Amino acid sequence: MSKVVIYSTAVCPYCSRARQLLDKKNVDYIDIRIDQQPEYRSEMESRSGRTSVPQIFIDDYHVGGFDDLSELEFDDKLDEMLGIS
Repeated sequence: MSKVVIYSTAVCPYCSRARQLLDKKNVDYIDIRIDQQPEYRSEMESRSGRTSVPQIFIDDYHVGGFDDLSELEFDDKLDEMLGIS
């Protein structure tokens, strides 16, 4: 299974929706809460080139935000990227 990392905050509804989608798929992920660990914000910005949350990575691939994750699901590409069938 792929390594999934989400940079998120507690109050972000798109972060919650991304976590819900991954939970529904029983995917383990690392949730880096930049509201609780602000030192990771610069890492997120450096990796993604973006300042908004969520920022989602599957292995070393930058998916983007929840809309991008959702689009992969809609296009039936997410399971393959996650290494699940």
